[in-house]
Amino acid sequence: MSNIQIKSQEEIMLMRESGRLLASVFSVLDNYIKAGITTMEINDFVEDYIVNQLHSRPASKGQYGYQYVLNCSINEVVCHGVPSTGKKLKERDIVNIDITLEKNGYIADSSKMYTIGNILPIAKKLVDVTYQAMWKGIQSVKPGNTLGDIGHAIQIHAEKNGFSVVREYCGHGIGVEMHEEPQILHVGKPNTGIVLQEGMVFTIEPMINQGSFKVKQKNDGWTVITKDRKLSAQWEHTILVTSSGYEVMTLRPEETL
Repeated sequence: MSNIQIKSQEEIMLMRESGRLLASVFSVLDNYIKAGITTMEINDFVEDYIVNQLHSRPASKGQYGYQYVLNCSINEVVCHGVPSTGKKLKERDIVNIDITLEKNGYIADSSKMYTIGNILPIAKKLVDVTYQAMWKGIQSVKPGNTLGDIGHAIQIHAEKNGFSVVREYCGHGIGVEMHEEPQILHVGKPNTGIVLQEGMVFTIEPMINQGSFKVKQKNDGWTVITKDRKLSAQWEHTILVTSSGYEVMTLRPEETL
């Protein structure tokens, strides 16, 4: 626990603002993303909105040498899909847009799945179950519960629906740094791992695969795909542990608790 940053009330207020601003980015994207648009166009649109409309910083740009403000992960891409001028969204695609935003020194992190046109039934099921699994994890958050409780809730829901949970990538603490302690695994056993405390802030961001949970990284050093080339989906929110449960700091207008 010594490396985990328990946020003060002042820090929490600042993180709420970052989270609110990030949620607004997805609201404008909802009317922007469609078939025929390139992933680089999405990147540039989001960068302009964050910088010029929200007067904030896209925290992913420059992090670990990454050149862009977001990840666009389409179909079999699990995470870290790199924007490209040559990659257009097309009918039946599913795409995860993962964005970070820093305001007043504090970072929020969130991602959302977008579906293009009439997607296949299995794709819709995967997107929906992944969203449900994220919420199962979120609803496990309260002081006294453990990180294992979060992972277990996600894993059980994904696997009972015939899907698998990626092991190599996980959620993370967040605040002044994009990646802080602890790591939030999306598999686990109840009553194991670090005990949650009020004031902890971290992401829950399960990556759920249609087929095997095995993944591999492409030669660009970023893009991670399913080893069997089947579909993958992901959703993400930034979560605060409160005195009685949780607060979703990146909650979007269309979501209700």
